[in-house]
Amino acid sequence: MSLFSCEIPVRWADCDMNRHVRHSAYYDYGAHARIRYFAEHGFTAAKMAALHIGPIIFKEECSFIKELKLEDVVTINVLKGETRADGSRWIIHHEIFNSNQEKCAHITLHGAWIDLNKRRLTIPSEEMAAMMNALAVGEAFSYKKKS
Repeated sequence: MSLFSCEIPVRWADCDMNRHVRHSAYYDYGAHARIRYFAEHGFTAAKMAALHIGPIIFKEECSFIKELKLEDVVTINVLKGETRADGSRWIIHHEIFNSNQEKCAHITLHGAWIDLNKRRLTIPSEEMAAMMNALAVGEAFSYKKKS
């Protein structure tokens, strides 16, 4: 299992009236990192379209910890949570860090795969399940400090 992460510079369009990154941009950062992980492991948008499969999200939740600002370069980690062995349902955690490597947010999402022709949940190929299971393991976020 290996850690997958990517960097994104904060854009002017990511900021709000308070001069920090708006809440919805954090979700965009997570989505970008997640889709990039899929693509870098052979499951590009074109490949998924050819396989008639795509990821869907049931629930997505962000815990905001610290501000991100315009000058930051954001690092996003993609981590595995609880995942079915066949890869059909999964939890992914995204850790978001600022330029000083301070954790600023934690996103947890619950998802599955959908057959784009049948419009029903499906079990992915063994290769896709292996891709999901190859992620480094993460854990749910809590504001409580660990002892």
